[in-house]
Amino acid sequence: QVQLVESGGGTVQPGESLTLSCAASGSIFSIQIMAWYRQAPGAQRERVALITRAGGTNYANFVKGRFTISRDNAKNTVYLQMNSLKAEDTAVYYCNGLPANFAWGQGTQVTVSS
Repeated sequence: QVQLVESGGGTVQPGESLTLSCAASGSIFSIQIMAWYRQAPGAQRERVALITRAGGTNYANFVKGRFTISRDNAKNTVYLQMNSLKAEDTAVYYCNGLPANFAWGQGTQVTVSS
């Protein structure tokens, strides 16, 4: 069973950038789709972006043009580059497959505040 550990979160001001990392304990090469999700306080978890094994990507409208997902199968790591951050991006960010078949990690907190 793959275990996922997210990192890279922090507190930034609006307009700044962060890069999140998701390290898997096992190989992600065979996982067709990896995705980033987020959950804001009082809200349901929502999908932010996905990437296929071949490198195809898809983004939620609310991050399109600002976030970039990537994966390094050799390092068993998925990344989320987040630019032009907004206050409404504040949430705990998680990675998982799509569907989310693996146990959820602890997530990484992203806070965007002036």
